[in-house]
Amino acid sequence: MSKWEEKQVRPVLPLYLAALAWPVASLIFPPYTLVNLAIVAVCSAVVYAVARQFCPMRVVRTLVPYATGSEDVDAMLNGIDENLNRLHQLNDEIPDKVLSDSMDIMETAGRKIIKTVEKYPDKAQQINRFARYYLPEIVKLMQTYVELEENGASDQILTELRNNSVTTANAFENLLDSLYNTEVMDLSTDIEVLDSILKSQNLTK
Repeated sequence: MSKWEEKQVRPVLPLYLAALAWPVASLIFPPYTLVNLAIVAVCSAVVYAVARQFCPMRVVRTLVPYATGSEDVDAMLNGIDENLNRLHQLNDEIPDKVLSDSMDIMETAGRKIIKTVEKYPDKAQQINRFARYYLPEIVKLMQTYVELEENGASDQILTELRNNSVTTANAFENLLDSLYNTEVMDLSTDIEVLDSILKSQNLTK
């Protein structure tokens, strides 16, 4: 399985332009003397500097495989990553600030959980229910909310989702903290409350 990593890459166009400037400048200032050679070098350097201003660093995403030594753990981390990406997409569609802020916290905690388990694969068992149920359930509930919002969600549903999303976001952070403790946090109550909000009105799929 794999993960996406981002890194900044400097464009090569400024180098090409600087190299091209050298022979062009040499036609005007034949580099047969030290003075002309210095002028040609300065021209090339100026072209490079100007080109860099118009060619900013690019962000390149590369697919890097997880390598925990366990295919099951790699698959788990990949599944968490996919759900967090979906949560991020849904967050962009949700205008409510409370929900959005809570989803930011969930995503941040989730990314840190991935990094922690990637570094310490033996902790994977502690996040098994989080990976298999709690996080996918949150994604499903927020997807349902987005659909409801398009058709006009009731104020009661929104209020309950707000309150419980804050609790769930805190629980995600507590789970992250628990990876360094002997006690594993149980998120089932928080997720079940969220799920029951929509199930009570037959709105879940």
